[in-house]
Amino acid sequence: MTSLGVYAGLFFAAFVAATILPMQSEAALVALISLKSYPVWLLVVVASIGNVAGSIVNWLLGRGIEHFRDRSWFPVNGAALGRAQAWYHRYGKWSLLLSWAPLVGDPLTVAAGIMREPFGIFLLLVTLAKVGRYVVLALITVNVL
Repeated sequence: MTSLGVYAGLFFAAFVAATILPMQSEAALVALISLKSYPVWLLVVVASIGNVAGSIVNWLLGRGIEHFRDRSWFPVNGAALGRAQAWYHRYGKWSLLLSWAPLVGDPLTVAAGIMREPFGIFLLLVTLAKVGRYVVLALITVNVL
């Protein structure tokens, strides 16, 4: 596989992992770092960009999802959506620092869109969280931590 294919595959895995679809990007990153064929810093950058881009998709989905709130096929009832909004009001933008976490991270980025979190703040906090997670994972993989 060419280097471009490797980086594209990592980007895709990280992108999909950040959306509401289930996928793990950490295993792909660790496997590629373990090969010692690619610069670790570049792998971290590619994974981070893909993961943040996927979170932006979630934010955009959140921004537009309430237009469909009253439709019969809408997957979340009004009460559940109201609870999610109340939770985000309580913990606010700082909860986005947990956007890297399994199970809760992706819904947090959707909630940020629903709650109209300004894009600049959203991007900063999600980028810090996602890049930080990949940096720590890379350092552990190369036995620095």
